[in-house]
Amino acid sequence: MKKALILGAGLVARPLVRYLLEQPDIEVVVASRTVSKAIKLIDNHPDGVAKELNLKNEESLREEVSKADLVISMVPYSFHPKVAKYCIDFKKHMVTTSYVSEIMKNLDAEAKKAGILILNEVGLDPGIDHMEAMRIIHEVEEKGGEITNFTSYCGGLPAPEANTNPFGYKFSWSPIGVLLAGKNSAQYLKDGQQVFIPSENLFENYSIIPIEGLGDFEGYPNRNSLPYIDLYNIQSTKTMLRGTLRNLGWCDTLKKIVDLGLLDEEEKDWSGLTYEEFTRGWLNEPEETDLRKALALHLNLREDSDVIQHLEWLGLLSDDPLPIERGSALDILGAKMLEKLQYEKGERDMIILQHAFEASYPDGKEERITSTLIDFGIPDGDSSMARTVGLPPAIGTKLILEGKIRERGVHIPVSADIYIPILEELKRMDITFKEKREWIKT
Repeated sequence: MKKALILGAGLVARPLVRYLLEQPDIEVVVASRTVSKAIKLIDNHPDGVAKELNLKNEESLREEVSKADLVISMVPYSFHPKVAKYCIDFKKHMVTTSYVSEIMKNLDAEAKKAGILILNEVGLDPGIDHMEAMRIIHEVEEKGGEITNFTSYCGGLPAPEANTNPFGYKFSWSPIGVLLAGKNSAQYLKDGQQVFIPSENLFENYSIIPIEGLGDFEGYPNRNSLPYIDLYNIQSTKTMLRGTLRNLGWCDTLKKIVDLGLLDEEEKDWSGLTYEEFTRGWLNEPEETDLRKALALHLNLREDSDVIQHLEWLGLLSDDPLPIERGSALDILGAKMLEKLQYEKGERDMIILQHAFEASYPDGKEERITSTLIDFGIPDGDSSMARTVGLPPAIGTKLILEGKIRERGVHIPVSADIYIPILEELKRMDITFKEKREWIKT
């Protein structure tokens, strides 16, 4: 029996664990700092084992890696290189859903020498996006065509009926992770020109993205899209943009949150303060000042603007005590947003992932291809975020343990022997794309 070691038991782990437990001949060990979470995921399954593990205990981590056939790292990305080193030492395959860092890239030669695969970016975004993109790119190339434009937007959002707060957002994963993504700069290629967006201007640079059947959304660029020209092997493209999708109004509000400095990560003492005093401190306004008016003036907004109303609804002007006495502004904002932007019992989340391609062919024809995934969570069951992030690494793990993926080294899922069987299995679980094609030049 093969042994899969899963590190972490967070919000998206359940579909991953349950899928692997349903496979014959795979023992699943879930190791978590909070062992009660691992026990809940295993749920007394005879092929499952829950263990307590602190990743900072290197001896225990090494021992667990040594006893596994494959390690799935679902812990914060900063731990991945350490886990990868142990996997190389003990010649164990590894799977993660995180972006490939430079440190991980530099382990490619060592992983190949050890005869192992370290498969990264095999979740939702990154992950399913790569796989569907490559499926269409390879299809176009098989017909003799080439990609001339590529844009992709992805977002995890409340389902329309659950979109019940002014932010148009609810948390299906770490609020700090969502907010930290707003501190990233962005680079992309647009009509043959490279574009760089500094982090402080990220939320100013959004476009309106229509999604058939759902309406309009805001899309803003996500990190650095340029490396994917080579990773997807589409040097012919004049546009390469990967972005994040949000409901209308998100970007204007987040821009002002950035301007206020509320994503600051410096730890400070906030003992005895209320949210009003916290906000007033950022504005350097005395107690007698009308805070709402001062906030609007500071942000160059009308008092009755949507953004001011959103910040007031969130509670940043209230006399409620802060949730922590020591920490960063980011910690305080994250705690407040998690409190206010929660899914209620029975509410569904929604994943939207849309690729838009333009392709040209030797006979002069040009084609526009749109491929859209819209997936909903299961009321009182797994969220769509958990399913779309957790199931691809589970399927990839099964394929690796069965010997059906032959790549070695550090990879993302852009080769056909990885993405075809994963997409086919996801389709069997009703996670599927709707494709639309039209000729723009015949």
